[in-house]
Parts: sequence; structure tokens; C-alpha cells
Amino acid sequence: MTFTRYAIYFAPPTEAAWGKFATSWLGWDMESGTPATQPEIPGLNITGLDLAAITQVPRKYGLHATMKPPMRLADGQNLEALRLACADLAARQAPVTLEGLHLARLGRFLALRVTGDEAALNALATACVRDLDALRAPAPEAELAKRRAAGLSPAQEANLTAWGYPYVLDQFRFHVTLTGKLPKASLPAVEAALTEHLTPLLPSPFEIRDLALVGEDSGGRFHMIQRYALTGDGAA
Repeated sequence: MTFTRYAIYFAPPTEAAWGKFATSWLGWDMESGTPATQPEIPGLNITGLDLAAITQVPRKYGLHATMKPPMRLADGQNLEALRLACADLAARQAPVTLEGLHLARLGRFLALRVTGDEAALNALATACVRDLDALRAPAPEAELAKRRAAGLSPAQEANLTAWGYPYVLDQFRFHVTLTGKLPKASLPAVEAALTEHLTPLLPSPFEIRDLALVGEDSGGRFHMIQRYALTGDGAA
């Protein structure tokens, strides 16, 4: 399969109950590269939206938290070089253990956020952004303009210029997106459904033991290419 862009994700382990449910919730399985059957959730119909509509925007990305945002490869670079760079990165980074995960509102989106000290997690994300950036092609001007149209702070503008994406380094916030932007009236019912069905499955502690290299197909869907176990001590 030919990919148009690549990204580095945290992707939940396939054997985790919370990961299985959230993958089916979104309706796309990155591991198999196939649609996942979405569950029947009583109560969601009162929102005026079905689950397919609720998850339409994040579906194509699969269940993940972005560690290095989607990028095109620079001239002279290829997938094999990216694989080698990912392997080298993972060999230098230690697994990260956090207190847990919790459901949170990010504006009118619902996502999973981490509980506890995020310093080690943020350091891992920073390494992903910096250590792989030599393989990234500059973002097209149209993409930069689209980011700027959303309104960026000076720090976010600096990140966009340097790294091709505004929400990295000091602006990074780890999150696992579960919905698109919801109508305000729909938020409580969708939040209640996730609280009932997903929250009891969330891990405590929450561990990140590998990074996932993923690729975007011509239709915009992301696929798992390879997982890389974190086997280092976290030193630069």
C-alpha cells in the first residue's frame, strides 16, 4: 500500500478491553485496516445524532493519541529510512507510566486525557517531534494558512513555523479523541454513554510501552505499519 503521509501515534494495545471498545466506538481498526462494527448504545438516539455521525471526523485516524503529527516525507527520504529512525528513537526512550486515563471535554469534543504528572509523557512526545523532523517535508502553504485561520498564539505560530504543526512541544496536550465537534445539546448524552461503557474499562495505571508508525492511504484512512517497543532509558 502506498501512503501519502505518516505519523507517530500512541495506539492502545489490541488486547486491552478499553482499546477494543473504543476502536469499535470509532468504527475503524488501524491494525487490520478494516471498518469496525460500531456498538449499539442505548440513549444516543436522543441526541439527534447516531454513533456514525458522532465519530465521523476522528474515525479515519483510528484510535490514537498523536505523538508526531502527520507529515509528508522530505525529498530523498523513504519509508525504510523512517522505519530505521523510529527504531532508533524507540531504542532510546523508556516506557512511560501514568496514574490513569479519564474522560474529558475539550471544548465540544470528548477525549481521553491522562491523570497525574505528564512530564515524562511530554518528554517522549517532544523526542518524537524533534528526532524525526529531518525526514519531514515542509508543510504546504495551503496547510499552513488553514492552521493560521483557526487563530494561533505566538507560541503556536512559532511551532507551526519550526515544526509544521502548532500543538507540539510546550503546546502539546496528550489526548485520545473519541468524537467530532458535538452540538452543545448532545454533549451530556454522549458523555454519559462513554462514562457508562468506557470509563469502567480504563486502565490504572496507564502505560505507554510502544510507539506506532502509521500511514495515511489515498482515501484518508490511517493504517498501522509497525509498533516499536520503548526499550531505552529516556536519555537524549
